[in-house]
Amino acid sequence: MSLFFVANAGVFAAAFWIWLLWMVLRTHEATGADVLAATGAITTTLVTVVLGARMALQRNAAIRHAETKKLLVDISWNAFAAAGNAEGAGKVVPFPISPVGGDRAGQRPDGDRASAFSRGLGGRDRGSNGGRRR
Repeated sequence: MSLFFVANAGVFAAAFWIWLLWMVLRTHEATGADVLAATGAITTTLVTVVLGARMALQRNAAIRHAETKKLLVDISWNAFAAAGNAEGAGKVVPFPISPVGGDRAGQRPDGDRASAFSRGLGGRDRGSNGGRRR
C-alpha cells in the first residue's frame, strides 16, 4: 500500500466533509444530498483510516523482515568465521569436522576403490567389461 492511495482517500474524505458542512450550513432541512454527503464523508474517512493502518502494518512488517534477513546474514557470517577459526576460542560453535583417521576415503587402499558407475544393484557389474567408465 502506498502513501498515494492513503492521501487520495484523505482528499476525498475532506471533500465530502466540506460538502456536508456546506450543505448543513446552507439548508435547514435534511435532503437526499445531505444523506449522500454524510455517507460519502463517513465511508471515505473509514477507508482512509483502514488504508493508513494497513500501510503502517506493512511498513512494520518490512522493517521486521529486513531485521530478520540481517540477523540471518550475521548468523551465517559468524558460523563461517568460527569454522575458519576452529582452533581459537570463539563464541560460536564451529562446524563439525570429520576426524582425519575416520575419513571414509582414507580407510580403503587405493586398489580397493570401486566406481559407483561400475556397480549395479547388489554390487554386480553393469557393463560387459566390468571396468570403470570414463
